Amino acid sequence: MSQSKMHSEPAVYVYEAPVRIWHWINALAITVLCVTGYFIGVPLPTMPGEANDHFLMGYIRFAHFASGYILAVGFLFRLYWVFAGNHHARQLFLPPFFTREFWKGVLHELRWYAFIEKEPHKYVGHNPLAVMAMHIVMVWGLLFMIITGFALYGEGIGMGSWQYEWFSGWVIELFGQSQDVHTWHRLCTWLVICFVIMHVYLAIREDIVSRQSMISTMISGWRMFRDDSKAKDDADHGGSIMTTFVGSLMSSFRSGRSRTKADDIR
Repeated sequence: MSQSKMHSEPAVYVYEAPVRIWHWINALAITVLCVTGYFIGVPLPTMPGEANDHFLMGYIRFAHFASGYILAVGFLFRLYWVFAGNHHARQLFLPPFFTREFWKGVLHELRWYAFIEKEPHKYVGHNPLAVMAMHIVMVWGLLFMIITGFALYGEGIGMGSWQYEWFSGWVIELFGQSQDVHTWHRLCTWLVICFVIMHVYLAIREDIVSRQSMISTMISGWRMFRDDSKAKDDADHGGSIMTTFVGSLMSSFRSGRSRTKADDIR
């Protein structure tokens, strides 16, 4: 029998408010970054006249840089919430890639999305294929975009800035030249765009044809089920050593804080 917990309740609270807020702010920031990044790579035609009358590209660049900062700060907060949140908050950052059950779930989801499987599996959290895709794109992909983005930004600001000292020097040297950093940054942008298209399509598809809620879950935090069959509480998909360790660490930390507060009251 699977080691994963099973739930048969009609609704389960899955995503805490910080995770949901991060998701929607992240979605907005990525949208702005993709649109403005395209125009930075393919600039608008130069217009004659005073520069202050034609500052549109300046606004586009500002929106891109501001959204980049929002994305980076949000990523740092999301890393913190991996440790502070519930076990579903750790799902994307600590996937159990080394468990057989996880890859069986990935294969089943591929067959389900290809219309080969007749029935989907029910999951309280993300399904294994979603975990794998989001871990690759939303963890490592975004981290790559943040690092290369700050490297390019620091190059524009110049030597002496913290962006240049922390990122530009070693990143540009690692890639060989600035143009290569630009190229890889833009290639990763198209990877993120393709992921977003598939993510939106599959979320809508699952909301329609599966036995559980999708879009509304990321708004309310509650996973709703349309039947009483059991759903896997597969934030761990069979369990991982690191996830178990982090969960135990946070439980011990919270217990310690509770005891400290109780001692203070006495």
